[in-house]
Amino acid sequence: MPAAERPLARIRHAFLSSPEEIIDEAKNGRMFILVDDEDRENEGDLVIPAQMATPDAINFMAKYGRGLICLALTKARVDQLGLDLMSRHNGTRHETAFTTSIEAREGVTTGISAADRARTVAVAIDAAKGRDALVTPGHVFPLV
Repeated sequence: MPAAERPLARIRHAFLSSPEEIIDEAKNGRMFILVDDEDRENEGDLVIPAQMATPDAINFMAKYGRGLICLALTKARVDQLGLDLMSRHNGTRHETAFTTSIEAREGVTTGISAADRARTVAVAIDAAKGRDALVTPGHVFPLV
């Protein structure tokens, strides 16, 4: 039965924001929860535009999201940065396209702090920076 036809799904949908509201939140640099389909992972991800990924935002994601800090990148940007896919033969259930994890080459200490991860995100999205600005492995996990 499709999710929209399930009684509990109908109740949950009443509490979801419209795509327009989410786009407005993103444009204004506010974090939101992106929920996937019940038939996939049935989870929510904390999302913020990468250019707004401050140390406070990263800390919130790490503390309350309790998962990996991921960074969505275009294939073109992944290629510019010379990042390889983490697995050439992805056998995971959802075939998530992770690249090798990254870290900023300069301006970080251990890489794990919220400030270090925010720095890594800033470097990764800076079009003026290339592959020499990052090292692998790291504490930020790009997705293509």
